[in-house]
Formats: sequence, C-alpha cells, structure tokens
Amino acid sequence: MSAKQFPLRGEYIELIQLLKATGLCSTGGMAKAVVEDGLVRVDGSVEMRKRCKIRRGQRVEFEGEIVELG
Repeated sequence: MSAKQFPLRGEYIELIQLLKATGLCSTGGMAKAVVEDGLVRVDGSVEMRKRCKIRRGQRVEFEGEIVELG
C-alpha cells in the first residue's frame, strides 16, 4: 500500500483540516464524523480528537488510504 505525501507548510495541521485538504473527506462535517466514529488512525492508533495536531513524520490512515506528512 503506497502512501500519499502531504507537504506541511507550518508546524502542524489539525486532523480534520488534513482530511479535507487531502480529499479523503469532501466536507468538514464528514471529517468530524469519521474522526468521532473512530475510523481514522494516526501512527497506527485510533484518533478521536478532531483537532489533533498532525506534524511532519506522522502517518494518517483512513479507508485504506495513507497520508504521510513531509
């Protein structure tokens, strides 16, 4: 399974913003719902915090898609 690379511009991006920016979720509402439902993993662990700060080197997984922050 190959991972998409996401170039991070600042220090971090919030999880729901990342899901929208990468196209994994089409809306912010959808992004919030999938996080609340425990469908998103960060570095292999289920992440329930919608505003979790994702930083360089971290890996986000959702519906078989993987995004690595660079």
